[in-house]
Amino acid sequence: MEVTAVWCDFFSITLVFCLSFVFKNYQFVLALAFAIEEINKNPDFLSNWTLGFDVYDIQFRTWTMFKNPFIWFFGKYKIPNYSCMRDRRSIAVLTGPLGQNWNITGTLQISTDFVKAVNPSKYPEDIFLARIWFLSFNCSNPQSDCVTWDNCPHDASLDWLPGRVFDMTISGHCYNIYNAVYAVAKALHEMLLHQTEVQIMGNRKGTLPSPAQLLHFLKNIQFHNSVGHQVILDEKRKLEPDYDILNIWNFPEGLEFEVRVGKFSPNALHGNQLSLSEDMVEWTTGNTETPCSVCSEPCGPGFRKSPQEGKAACCFNCTPCPQNEIANMTEMEHCVKCADHQYANTQRNQCLLRDESFLAFGDPLGMALACLALCFSILTAAVLGIFVKHRDTAIVKANNRTLSYILLISLIFCFLCSLFFIGRPNTVTCILQQITFGLVFTVAVSTVLAKTVIVVLAFKSISPGRRMRELLVSGAPNLIIPICTLIQVTLCGLWLGTSPPFVDTDAHSEHGHIIILCNKGSLTAFYCVLGYLGSLALASFTVAFLARNLPDTFNEAKFLTFSMLVFCSVWLSFLPVYHSAKGKVMVAVEVFSILASGAGLLGCIFVPKGYNILLMPNRNSLHGFRKKRPHSRKN
Repeated sequence: MEVTAVWCDFFSITLVFCLSFVFKNYQFVLALAFAIEEINKNPDFLSNWTLGFDVYDIQFRTWTMFKNPFIWFFGKYKIPNYSCMRDRRSIAVLTGPLGQNWNITGTLQISTDFVKAVNPSKYPEDIFLARIWFLSFNCSNPQSDCVTWDNCPHDASLDWLPGRVFDMTISGHCYNIYNAVYAVAKALHEMLLHQTEVQIMGNRKGTLPSPAQLLHFLKNIQFHNSVGHQVILDEKRKLEPDYDILNIWNFPEGLEFEVRVGKFSPNALHGNQLSLSEDMVEWTTGNTETPCSVCSEPCGPGFRKSPQEGKAACCFNCTPCPQNEIANMTEMEHCVKCADHQYANTQRNQCLLRDESFLAFGDPLGMALACLALCFSILTAAVLGIFVKHRDTAIVKANNRTLSYILLISLIFCFLCSLFFIGRPNTVTCILQQITFGLVFTVAVSTVLAKTVIVVLAFKSISPGRRMRELLVSGAPNLIIPICTLIQVTLCGLWLGTSPPFVDTDAHSEHGHIIILCNKGSLTAFYCVLGYLGSLALASFTVAFLARNLPDTFNEAKFLTFSMLVFCSVWLSFLPVYHSAKGKVMVAVEVFSILASGAGLLGCIFVPKGYNILLMPNRNSLHGFRKKRPHSRKN
């Protein structure tokens, strides 16, 4: 079939389409007619000019194939019953396979009313339309071979025809025809305007435009069509085309209805180039559910694909993501690890923010330990007050009241230093909790050692010889406290100078929490401080154990022995428990060890003395001591 648009009165424009006549292809003629009628109805476009068109059936015979090109190019063929200046040649010819020379976006929505209004009465010279009508609507008389319009349904319309015969959906080829007609018409409009300006300025007579002149304007034409899409004919300037994605609906059988289900736009932003309505796609199964093209079910969020050895690439296993890794989409090859301040939820499909975790004062455990520390501090201060009040009694004097005061004060600080371990850690508290702990406990344990040495020297000085008495009188045992403390200060100074404690985080010990803790800095320095403290405790225990059988009226050697036994037991138990605990429990273990060891010293050394001072005053005097000596000897 060939379609020719004629510029009546002066010249013609020919559109040539080489295709066999099929009813479905008649929509190409309708696209041409629709475009020409739109142009002719526009008073501001090509005024005083009218477009027309003819339709010819191409028969693949030698004479017909040569005859029509002569008409197109030279206008030298006589057509019966046609008088619209056919002796003039066409000014433009658009040839080529449909859709090949045009890069046009979108789909033209030709008016449904226009298509419904098409009938042989409106276009009586269109033999192809008449042929469609007679064959489709049974216009022949069954009693004769005559064909009359009276036999056709008067309200017949092309939209009555099934989709496999005539498709009411306008194809992309029709869109190209529509744009082609408008491109030639707009180029001709520009060319006529240009000629008018030249004639006015040069006072020349009007001449008919030539095809070469029209070609110049046609190459530079650029416009937006009626649906707002840009049309550019210049290959160098035109954008890449958009592509419609069509799905052929063939249900019921033979429908062959083309449905636009998506679009690909190369010029769109990355990620928005392809749009597809999957629910509109009809598969051969007759439904819209996408068939599975793999041998394994898709891996959902929280799982990654693991290929199966020896099988096709579409065969895989779904493996759960490891701990703290997620897969938030389907069909993921690899899981993504969450950041340190985040953790993976139980479904392994989302990273959540970790909650900060530390031994806070508001926690039940932190509150209990803080209350214990304050209670022990107050109790120790009360014992100190009792000793000061009864400082002139025999029991207080006999046990070196100055060292007792030092021991009680150091125990108060031992209990209070545990508060540095509770609350949100910072740089200051991290340094103070370790250094204060090491120093005050060193003072306490070295005081116990000094008291033990004094007890031994006191009883040894009774024996003949002046050396022991001179050591006791000179106060040399009291030097044990500053010397031992100075050594611990040196160790702490080296610790702070090399690798001091600092605030650290632990995101791996507790699921869903990030632990704020104090890093010891140098573990070697920490264990040196703790080891030195343990060696002092062991030395005190050894000396007190050797003095346990001395006369026991005012001898506290047994109490000192037992207090050091408790102290060493607590800290020996601390080491394995501390290393097996995590998070705030680890800090609580250290605080508990501090309180337990301090309470052991307080209870074993001072509770018996307080009992005698408050409840057994008769024993807290020299008279009571003398009354008890014969009884003791009798025993």
